[in-house]
Amino acid sequence: MVTHIQLFIDSLFQPKKLAAYRVLPIGKVIQYVFILIAIVTIFAFIQFLTGVSETAIQFKGLRQYVKDIQWLLYPFALFLLFFTSTVLLFVRISIYAAIGALLLKLLKRRGEYRHMWRTTAFAITWSTLLSILFSFLSISSWVATMVSSILTIVLLIFASLNYPKLAKSKF
Repeated sequence: MVTHIQLFIDSLFQPKKLAAYRVLPIGKVIQYVFILIAIVTIFAFIQFLTGVSETAIQFKGLRQYVKDIQWLLYPFALFLLFFTSTVLLFVRISIYAAIGALLLKLLKRRGEYRHMWRTTAFAITWSTLLSILFSFLSISSWVATMVSSILTIVLLIFASLNYPKLAKSKF
């Protein structure tokens, strides 16, 4: 059985294998997606922590207030970051999977939305990691979104080309 580390490495450097992973059990795919979500949440929480401390330094009253409620603020922030990251990543995967299903039809390849959803879950790895990097580099969100979208769609095209061709009709 394939490990999560192998899936991660293949998602980054083996776009041809993305099509092969369409037959993985959905549980394994969901586990991989939640690992990506955990990575995004950790980095977002680190940014939150550094942002709160920088803001608290500027306002003396806020520093004391944050210190008094941090036992409540930080767990709630971590939960909220995890929840929003989960929703956003699943929505992104679903939208890209719909685009991928259209690609399969255009390229006359055999596959279903569920297969493309699994493929997209791995194809989105680069854009997820780049979004983390772009947030640290303070790159415009519009530019980051465009680069991530183009990269994901290109990976889906490469993966779609490795799906089996449709059988020719006898009629």
